[in-house]
Amino acid sequence: MMDNHERISLYSVLIFNFFLLFICRLPSDVVSADPGDAPPLAPALYVFGDSLFDNGNNNLLPTVAKANFFPYGVNFASGPTGRFTNGRTVADFIAEYLGLPYPPPYLGLRYSPFVSDLGMNYASGSCGILHETGKFIGKCLSIGEQIALFETTIMSQLRTYHTSSSDSWSSYMAQSIFIISIGSNDYINNYLQPIPGLRRNYSPQSFASLLVNHLALHLQRLYELGARKVVMFEIGPIGCIPSMMRAAGRRGGCVEETNRLALMFNNRLDDMLKTLGSNLPGSNFILGRVHEFAYNALKYPTKYGIEDASNPCCTTLGNGTTGCIPAVSPCGNPDTHYFWDGYHLTEAVYKLVGDRCLYDSSICFPKSVKQLVVAG
Repeated sequence: MMDNHERISLYSVLIFNFFLLFICRLPSDVVSADPGDAPPLAPALYVFGDSLFDNGNNNLLPTVAKANFFPYGVNFASGPTGRFTNGRTVADFIAEYLGLPYPPPYLGLRYSPFVSDLGMNYASGSCGILHETGKFIGKCLSIGEQIALFETTIMSQLRTYHTSSSDSWSSYMAQSIFIISIGSNDYINNYLQPIPGLRRNYSPQSFASLLVNHLALHLQRLYELGARKVVMFEIGPIGCIPSMMRAAGRRGGCVEETNRLALMFNNRLDDMLKTLGSNLPGSNFILGRVHEFAYNALKYPTKYGIEDASNPCCTTLGNGTTGCIPAVSPCGNPDTHYFWDGYHLTEAVYKLVGDRCLYDSSICFPKSVKQLVVAG
């Protein structure tokens, strides 16, 4: 049963989000990085996940989880696109390094005759590993639905670009990079919600195992479809995001019991990726070890050029319990903030994570993205 505080907290977020649904502007045009004249380091970049990677798919879904309005995108070249931050995401920084355009949101191109064989983004805010996660907010794409759309893409459209031989198609898929960040919402928008269901049926340990076992099946499906170079990111310290701290009545300290839930998942994820790598020939499953790195940046922000590691840069309801209030100017120095809104990070923090994953094999383990590109 929900107590009054829980009801008020959940209902206030839902009411605010329904308000956003009616004022959000139409989806932006597809935005791409300028790859320059040099040949790309990989044939394509395919992106899966949640709002950490979503760059416009939720714009075209009946959901309140949208970010296609100011001040989102205030530091992005073309303004708001559906990215849940002020600028670029980790996926964007990886695309720039590879010399590829930003992978366009799949839903923005599904009715278009043009389909890029340089990659696609299937990520969807508020969703997760489990099909039901986040669906109380509105329609979103779970990881299983995203992979099904990827299969549709390659089977019905992308093969036309690689008809010369099966070898060229296999090589294209094997050398492309696949990045995934998902799982946070299975806690934030599912297990930790004050609604009947999973918490009554699963212990923290069994729920973490449930998530990882489901994820393993989806990653194996990606492998069956041709993916060989896969980067799967850990769940970050979700107990430190403003919305979680405010809900727990804290102003300066992380909710460590929530962080421990994330660590239970991450530990099982590490073992699962090692098992897949051993059992699937030719595969490279890379673990993005972002939890500890992100936690250290929260505890020692000045070491990373961050001045405020507690408060959102944009204006939110409840001093950090929601997304950005539309049309309200954010702080003047987002590069010195860790958090953009009540849930998401600033471009500055995404750049820190992206750079470490690109070049540091202790963060993206056992190979950095740079090493993964040249791997056989």
